[in-house]
Amino acid sequence: MARPLPELVEHACELFAPLGTIRVKAMFGGYGFYCDELFFAIVAYETLYLKADADSAEAFRQSGGEPFHVTYKDGRTETMNYWTVPEEAMESSAEMLPWGRLALEAAVRGRKPKKKPSRVKA
Repeated sequence: MARPLPELVEHACELFAPLGTIRVKAMFGGYGFYCDELFFAIVAYETLYLKADADSAEAFRQSGGEPFHVTYKDGRTETMNYWTVPEEAMESSAEMLPWGRLALEAAVRGRKPKKKPSRVKA
């Protein structure tokens, strides 16, 4: 029997619903969010972060967003291109929609091209 999702994860799913088909997967002590199979958001340390890139990170920064930081056991810290959203965005799907779209656009831009199958010479 699957364990219930944390309240924040359930709430984020509701906020993201207008974007498309949302799927959540437990990962690394947090949760990853997929929309129509695009990985675009995470919940870690009880905080929601959305995917950004060079084209969109400034919008998150200007809205007061904070980037996601990972601290490893050896003390190293790494900043990942996932950002918090403004508080208002957590209140309704209508407020979250533009931020979710930015995250999905970053996910599309970040897709790696599929490898072509190698041909075997006979």
